[in-house]
Amino acid sequence: MSGSNFIGGARSAAGTVHLQSVDARTGEASPVTFTQATAEEVDAAANAAEQAFISYNNLAPERRAQFLEAIADQLDGLGDTFIDTVCRETALPAARIQGERSRTSNQLRLFAQVLRRGDYLGARIDRAQPLRQPLPRPDLRQYRTGVGPVAVFGASNFPLAFSTAGGDTAAALAAGCPVVVKAHSGHMATAEYVGEAIQRAAEITGMPAGVFNMIYGAGVGEALVRHPAIQAVGFTGSLKGGRALCDLAVARPHPIPVFAEMSSINPVLVLPAALEVGGEQIAAELAASVVLGCGQFCTSPGLVIGIAGPALSAFVTALSARIAEQPGQTMLNAGTLRSYASGVKRLHQHSGLRHLAGQDQQGNLAYPQLFQADVSLLLKGDELLQEEVFGPTTVVVEVTDADQLRSALDALHGQLTMTLIAEPEDLERFSSLVPLLERKAGRLLVNGYPTGVEVSDAMVHGGPYPATSDARGTSVGTLAIDRFLRPVCYQNCPDSLLPEALKDANPLGIARLVDGVSSKDPVTSR
Repeated sequence: MSGSNFIGGARSAAGTVHLQSVDARTGEASPVTFTQATAEEVDAAANAAEQAFISYNNLAPERRAQFLEAIADQLDGLGDTFIDTVCRETALPAARIQGERSRTSNQLRLFAQVLRRGDYLGARIDRAQPLRQPLPRPDLRQYRTGVGPVAVFGASNFPLAFSTAGGDTAAALAAGCPVVVKAHSGHMATAEYVGEAIQRAAEITGMPAGVFNMIYGAGVGEALVRHPAIQAVGFTGSLKGGRALCDLAVARPHPIPVFAEMSSINPVLVLPAALEVGGEQIAAELAASVVLGCGQFCTSPGLVIGIAGPALSAFVTALSARIAEQPGQTMLNAGTLRSYASGVKRLHQHSGLRHLAGQDQQGNLAYPQLFQADVSLLLKGDELLQEEVFGPTTVVVEVTDADQLRSALDALHGQLTMTLIAEPEDLERFSSLVPLLERKAGRLLVNGYPTGVEVSDAMVHGGPYPATSDARGTSVGTLAIDRFLRPVCYQNCPDSLLPEALKDANPLGIARLVDGVSSKDPVTSR
């Protein structure tokens, strides 16, 4: 482990600032140091990605698919020392890391399937109509191509699935975009292992030298986002961090998009009939979701809303008992614990909230907490109630009736998820809420819990601001590739100048929209 930056297929450590990996449980620093990238190294990394772009973007989809699968194979081949390293840096258990590794490699293989399907190209052909009146129509052909080099910011809470080889990197590489990853400071040794795996895969499959780059350090992200070679940014983290990147990107002489997944309290609506039938079980399931992974999930349920009545009161009592019995857990790092403790303190100090359950914060562990808030806070737009507390805490809000429930939902900001816990009669009675919930969130669940995001074609892990900076995209699922593609139209171009996907013979055999009809057949005339 060299602790040096990955630039253009080589390693570089020109800087004088050195950082250390830390054991999340003990605070003990690793003897291995990581060299913070200098301004010149940030520039070199971005330029290496730019130099690789044209050749990488023009590779056949099959070649890029082979590269993604090689990365997956290399990740799967990392041994026990790797797993131990990730556990040490994050305090996450080995079973969680092994599962996350499988998710990460499967995600890469899923994008390889997308490349082979070819539908991501969005190929459209409008054949020429030379006899059309009053004006002839030219031959028009459109497909989608990579936007250019992408900056990816590693996430703290998913050291594999949302970091160096995570969803943003996989989607960008699938789209034909080289990446410059800003390694997360909380798991730098993990990032190095994964970076080396990607580099080996690039060499095995003959990829351009600058297809993957990674830099270490605090403060290097601003220079990376400002660099003119960077054409898009992928980020998973706090609202403050995501907004800062968005502001930097839009202030550039050449503004670029930032696809930031930032903040969500993931409201859960517990409806009356469901509580009558199984309030105790719902309380147990919800408490398990709140404390899962010490609440360090983007989709952790931070708000619970129910309609006043005996069933809700019994449910709140049961939920309080469940939360009270939960033990403390070690968080990802000391900074995350400090942030959690600060968030809990603000909730304690708020006059409109009542603390229902949870031990006092003490030592190096995070203890789950349950609060109850007056619905007036939501209706008045109290920002604290809508602020994500990253950790095992949730807030219950009681509304008086269906009308006040709608008003409370109207007042909510954008979310990653909205959940209905309901019996069939609830779904019939409250069906009019669905269009409102759809407008508020990227994923609507019925009788499930939001923690746990399937990697598949249909998944959406996104939502209206502040859940994400751009509600049109997702950071999980095959649609994530769309963020790093742009359309190009070719007018009256001969076959020799067209990309393979638009040639008359259709050598890739992909489905194309030809004169408004989906077809895999060759184009016989212009």
